[in-house]
Amino acid sequence: MLFSFWRRLPISLPRPAPHCSFRRRLSLFAMGDSPAGSKPKTKPNATSAPPAFVKDEEYLQCVVPKRIALFEAILNEQTLSRLQLSPDPIKITLPDGNVKEGKKWNTTPLDVAKELSKSLAANALIAKVDGVLWDMSRPFEGDCKLELCNFDTDEGRDTFWHSSAHILGESLEQAYGCRLCIGPCTTRGDLKGFYYDGFYGDLGLNEDHFKHIEAAAKKAVDEKQSFQRIEVTRNQALDIFSENHFKVEIINDLPEDATITVYRCGPLVDLCRGPHIPNSSFIKAFSCLKASSAYWRAKKERESLQRVYGISFPDQKRLKEYKAMLEEAKKYDHRELTKKQELFFFHPLSPGSCFFLPHGARVCNKLLEFIRSQYWKRGYEEVWSPNMYNMQLWETSGHAANYKENMFVFEVDKQEFGLKPMNCPGHCLIFDHRVRSYRELPLRLADFGVLHRNELSGALSGLTRVRRFQQDDAHIFCKESQIKDEIKGVLEFISYVYKVFGFTFDLKLSTRPEKYLGDIVTWDKAEAALEEALNEFGKPWKINEADGAFYGPKIDITVFDAMGRDFQCATLQLDFQLPARFNLSYSAEDETKRERPVMIHRAVLGSVERMFAILLEHYKGKWPFWLSPRQAIVCPVSEKSQQYALEVRDRIHDAGFYVDVDTTDRTINKKVREAQMAQYNYILVVGEKEVGTGQVAVRVRDINDANLQSIDDVLNRFKDETASFK
Repeated sequence: MLFSFWRRLPISLPRPAPHCSFRRRLSLFAMGDSPAGSKPKTKPNATSAPPAFVKDEEYLQCVVPKRIALFEAILNEQTLSRLQLSPDPIKITLPDGNVKEGKKWNTTPLDVAKELSKSLAANALIAKVDGVLWDMSRPFEGDCKLELCNFDTDEGRDTFWHSSAHILGESLEQAYGCRLCIGPCTTRGDLKGFYYDGFYGDLGLNEDHFKHIEAAAKKAVDEKQSFQRIEVTRNQALDIFSENHFKVEIINDLPEDATITVYRCGPLVDLCRGPHIPNSSFIKAFSCLKASSAYWRAKKERESLQRVYGISFPDQKRLKEYKAMLEEAKKYDHRELTKKQELFFFHPLSPGSCFFLPHGARVCNKLLEFIRSQYWKRGYEEVWSPNMYNMQLWETSGHAANYKENMFVFEVDKQEFGLKPMNCPGHCLIFDHRVRSYRELPLRLADFGVLHRNELSGALSGLTRVRRFQQDDAHIFCKESQIKDEIKGVLEFISYVYKVFGFTFDLKLSTRPEKYLGDIVTWDKAEAALEEALNEFGKPWKINEADGAFYGPKIDITVFDAMGRDFQCATLQLDFQLPARFNLSYSAEDETKRERPVMIHRAVLGSVERMFAILLEHYKGKWPFWLSPRQAIVCPVSEKSQQYALEVRDRIHDAGFYVDVDTTDRTINKKVREAQMAQYNYILVVGEKEVGTGQVAVRVRDINDANLQSIDDVLNRFKDETASFK
C-alpha cells in the first residue's frame, strides 16, 4: 500500500477580512414569512417556479473566498515541496505485464494513459495504483502496478458519481447558501447515483427546485472544473471549515493518525477522502431525482437536513435509459401492486411492521417451505430462539456498544432487555449450552425468528425497509479446515435458489479492512479458503479490497432482477470474533484439547419481507405458479354448471393448491377478464359440456386459447409445475 509523504513547510496562510462576519443560523424561508411561523409546505407543482427565498449571501461571500485562499496556499506549498523531491526513475507495470518508465513525484496515471492512446486517456476516470484508488492527476510515489478504470468498472462508476455529488454540492451551496454536510455515491437500491445533505434552515426543497439546481450543475460542468487535492493537518482542516459545524464535527471525530484530504472544484472546497475524476466535463448528463428530509448523523434529536438525490452519466443516452427504467419500475412498485392483489398493508399504529393478508401470507409460507425443503437436503437443523434477551447478552456480543441505538430496549423486573435485531448471539448460546465434540461439526443452525430493528421513521420504505421482519438466517459452526467446503456449499445453495427465482448475481471477495480484529495469519488463512471456494465454485468473481467486516472476510452477493436493478440479499460472512467473545469451544480429536470453532453467518433470501417486495416487482405482479397465492379459479358459465364448479374447486383444494370459484352472476367473459386482472395462473371454465364430460376448459393467465383437460390431467400439470418451480 502506498502512502503520501508531503513535505510540509511553515507558511503564513491568508486570513479573511476583519469585517467578514455572518449569522450562525441560516435565514432561508419563503418571502413574506417568518422563520418561526412559516407556512405549511405545498406539494410540488410541475409548472410552478421555485419558491422565493432569502439566500445567506453574507455566508457565501465570507466563506467561499476564504476557503479558496487557504486551499490555494496549501496547494502551492505542497507543489513547491514536491518539486524539491528527487524525480528518480520508476517502473510502472500495466495489467498486461508491459512496463512503462516514469519519474517519481512527476509522472501521473494520466500521462501514462495519454502515452498508450488518446481514447484511453479520454475515458479513464480513475486509476488503481497497487490496488489503491488514485486520482489521474496525482503523481506516482514509486514503482507500482497501474490499472485504469472507465465508467463501465465499479471503481470508475462509483468515482464518477462521487465527483458528481461534489458538483451537486457546489450547485446547492451556490444557489441556496446552505451548510453542506455529506455527499456520498449510492450504488444499491432504487436510487443509484449520489446525494448531498445540507442544512437550509427553514427551506424545504422539492421538485420545483430541480431545474434551478440542474442549471447550476450544467454551469459547473461547462466550466470544465478540475478536481484538485491537498493533504492537510487537523488544525488546517478546522481552519478551512470553521464556519461549518457539521464539517468540524466530522474532523474532530477522525482518528488521530488519519490522513485528512480536501478537494476543490470551482468555488467548492470540500472535506473529502477522494479520489475524483479529472474534471467536471466528463459529466455529460446530470439530473436530480428526489428531495427528502434527513437527520444529521441519522439521529432524530439532531438538525433536520434536506437531502437531494441525483444521477449522472458520461452520455445522455444512458440517462434516458435509466429514467425509462425508473418509470418502468414505478408501474410495478410493490406498494402499488399490493392494492390490486390484497397482499399486505401498513398501519400507523404499528409503523414499519407489515400486516400480511391471507394471500400475502401464502407467498411468505411458500418461500419458507422452499427454504426448509433445501435445509432438509443440505443438512441444516432448524431452531427456535427467544425474541427478547437481557442486555447482558448484547454486551457480550458487542452489540450494546455498537448497535444499541438501533434496538428496541425496555425494562423488565428492573433489568434492561432488548428485542433481538439478529440471531447470531442467541445461536452462540445454543452452541454453548452443552459440551460439543468435533464430530458434530459442521453444525448448521437455521432460524426463521422474528427480528426487530429501530429504523428511523423517515427511512421506512414499504417492505424494503421495515422495523419487524424475518430472515432465513443460519449460522454454521465449523473447524478452520471445513471453511472452504462450507462456503462452497452455501454458494451452491444461493445459486440454486436464485436460478429458481430467475435472478443473476455477481460475487466479490471483501478482504481485511484497515481496522480489524484478530491476527493477520488467521485472516490470511480465511481469505485463502474463501478464494479457493470461489475458484472451485466456478463463477467469475472480483476482489473488493479492504471492505471485509472488522470480524472477518466476507463474500458480497449482488443480485439482479428482470429490470436490471441490483440488490444485496444474501449474506456470507466469516466470523472469528463472536466465538471468542462467547468463549465457544469443542472437544478436539485429541480429547485433552479444546478448540475454537469458526462461525459463518449466512442468509439466502435475507429479509423475507424485502425478498417478497423484490420478487413481486421482479415478476411484475405475475407470480409463477409454484409461488402464486392465486393458482387457479373455476368459472362456471351459468348456474347450471355451478355445482360442478364447486366440486372441481374441492378436488383441486384437497390436492393442496390455492383455488377459488366465481359463483357471481356475471357473464363468463367478465369472469375471465376479472380473473386475468387478479393474476390467477389458471382459469378453469366449466359449462354444460364440461359437466357432461367431467372435464374443464383450461385457460392460462395471459393466453386466450382454452383446451379441454380432465381433472386428473390438470392436477398432474399443477404438480409438475410446482415440482419444477414454474
